[in-house]
Amino acid sequence: MAKSFPELKKLALAASVAMLAGMTTASFAEDNESTKAEGKYQGAPSAVDPTITKDLIDDEGPKMTKDEWAFAKKTFFERCAGCHGVLRKGATGKPLTTDITRKRGSEYLRTFITYGSPAGMPNWGTSGDLTKDQIDIMVRYLQHEPPQPPEWGMAEMKETWKVLVPVKDRPTKQMNDINLENVFSVTLRDAGEIMLIDGDTKKPITVIKTGYAVHISRMSTSGRYLFVIGRDARVNLIDMWMKTPATVAEMKIGMEARSIESSKFKGYEDKYAIAGDYWPPQYVIMDGATLEPLKIVSTRGYTVDTQEYHPEPRVAAIVASHENPEFIVNVKETGKILLVDYSDVDNLTVTTIPAARYLHDGGWDATHRYFLTAANKSNKVVVIDSKERKNIAMIDVTKIPHPGRGANFVDPQYGPVWATSALGNENITVIGTDPAGHKDQAWKAVRVLKGQGGGSLFIKTHPNSKNLWVDTPLNPDAKMSQSVAVYNIDDLDAGFEVLPIAEWADLGDGPKRVVQPEYNKAGDEVWFSVWNAKDKKSAIVIVDDKTRKLKTVIKDDRLITPTGKFNVYNTMHDVY
Repeated sequence: MAKSFPELKKLALAASVAMLAGMTTASFAEDNESTKAEGKYQGAPSAVDPTITKDLIDDEGPKMTKDEWAFAKKTFFERCAGCHGVLRKGATGKPLTTDITRKRGSEYLRTFITYGSPAGMPNWGTSGDLTKDQIDIMVRYLQHEPPQPPEWGMAEMKETWKVLVPVKDRPTKQMNDINLENVFSVTLRDAGEIMLIDGDTKKPITVIKTGYAVHISRMSTSGRYLFVIGRDARVNLIDMWMKTPATVAEMKIGMEARSIESSKFKGYEDKYAIAGDYWPPQYVIMDGATLEPLKIVSTRGYTVDTQEYHPEPRVAAIVASHENPEFIVNVKETGKILLVDYSDVDNLTVTTIPAARYLHDGGWDATHRYFLTAANKSNKVVVIDSKERKNIAMIDVTKIPHPGRGANFVDPQYGPVWATSALGNENITVIGTDPAGHKDQAWKAVRVLKGQGGGSLFIKTHPNSKNLWVDTPLNPDAKMSQSVAVYNIDDLDAGFEVLPIAEWADLGDGPKRVVQPEYNKAGDEVWFSVWNAKDKKSAIVIVDDKTRKLKTVIKDDRLITPTGKFNVYNTMHDVY
């Protein structure tokens, strides 16, 4: 039976009070942990500039001044669009279109903005993030049509496309003496830069200006070119053969983006690159050596479940197939996986595979045939057979799986497996990946390990290692967010050891979240980012994988908010 508004308000208030009081019952603690972790992750600011949107303020919504409208629009883009979408059609958060918000009314909206809910809505009012007057502005804003950012087509892309060093003027051989296969590309999130660090000497090579909040770095198949994409959709192409590696081409593919990849199939190495937008919802295929935009394809369409039209289905992860000349593209809101055949870009062929909402990140199994990817709000891992080009399994997991690329290893009982951790709870789900040798366990959750807690972003191991590392940077407990859990693969039932990575960094005050274990090429070192506030000291901590002891701490004034780290060799060869 539907609850009345007073009942709903009472429930929301009770939930908020419980959160503030720190209730410890298992069910509520789990929801609270999930809410905080997901809120931090999904609620990252949108890179879309709110000043360039088309405003649709009208007489049907409550009255607003121009200053109020500007404040509300900026606040929504910074705090809300990551969950609810730029057009408010809903993503990991509920839709907030005017047919819903006007019907619910101001008091309903005020209650949920103020108190939040255990289902994932942050408590913007009781947390102190928004004042009573600011919440009132947001309540009125949500009852007007959402402002729409402009589209971004071929003309706009070419206007931003720059080839800084033409191909003919680039080196014909490696001009530096760096062991390029053991270089790390480190994201300096709030500086809008990356730092290249020599994995052998542990010394910074150079810092390169990039887009805002770089999301990932990807290598071309040959290992010569590094592709970097920021959340502001700026792509940098970096030539690693230059005496000092530097950007040789750049382009802005839209207004907000997350993903980029390079072609890997035999005969197409380094030939093409692809990048996917959050806004506008589309992907673009580019020349791999110059970033010249060749083909733009929209992802707007119908959802896999309710078959309703969605105007803002964002492109999440993209991987390059090893079995066919194809890019595999995750479309978040529609729950569709696209196989984009680049063998004939002029006459592009795209195969659509239905999966589940909301698709996010994933990686290959150890054979590089099967792509396992999280449909995070559906709490599933989808398995794509890239050779047969079809969906072969959807595996139930719990509480917002977030694998990064995941972790491949040989389980002593179940054989080859792939594992994912989660944002919403402490579960680490281990999935069988060997249909030939372990048929009964293939594409099933064969183990669920208990970790430190929720708020995990990355899980990692290496073919040369017997360790499985799990971070928890978004856990609300500082002891968990500043440390990592490590398991012995040969004795998973023994549980985990906790290593105090942030303490080893010795940085002083600040949040000091420990994020993304990444191996060196040899697989005998694990690198961790100690991600501190922009105005605080950050570091890279390197651990000896065999002894689990501190090996080195890299400190540098230019290490501003380091997050992701990508080893060249492991990224080239999809080693994880």
